Amino acid sequence: MTPQKDTPNLAVTYTRLFTRIPADLVQLTLRLGLAGIFWVSARTKVTGLMTISDSTYYLFEEEYQLPVIPADIAAPLATYAEHALPVLLLLGLATRVSALGLFVMALVIQLFVYPSAFLSTHLGWFALALAIMAYGPGRLSLDHLIARRAKRD
Repeated sequence: MTPQKDTPNLAVTYTRLFTRIPADLVQLTLRLGLAGIFWVSARTKVTGLMTISDSTYYLFEEEYQLPVIPADIAAPLATYAEHALPVLLLLGLATRVSALGLFVMALVIQLFVYPSAFLSTHLGWFALALAIMAYGPGRLSLDHLIARRAKRD
């Protein structure tokens, strides 16, 4: 007995359904996903609004030990970047450059801090950042609004 020709294949049905997901929603989700990861990390490095904690300096001196940048410079640099870049991603402002900044941070963490966390953690961060860099912020972003205004002028 052969299946009816008008009965759609399950794979075709799901493919049609999934291709209807708006690209702008996907791009917004990518931005929020990457921003959330780094924002949560950033908030563990400060007390109050933006006071870098003593434990953050200790981590950079004792555990992270970056080979090129001294801990007293790396701690505030990383902490402020982990706050600023996610906010830019959330807004969709300087989106590709912000994603690149977080990609570089993830690369530094992978190479010098936690090299065994590639598959469990960092690969996902790289994938999010690369997708944002490749496909941009989408229409739900300040970058898109700015680009539209620039075209009109």
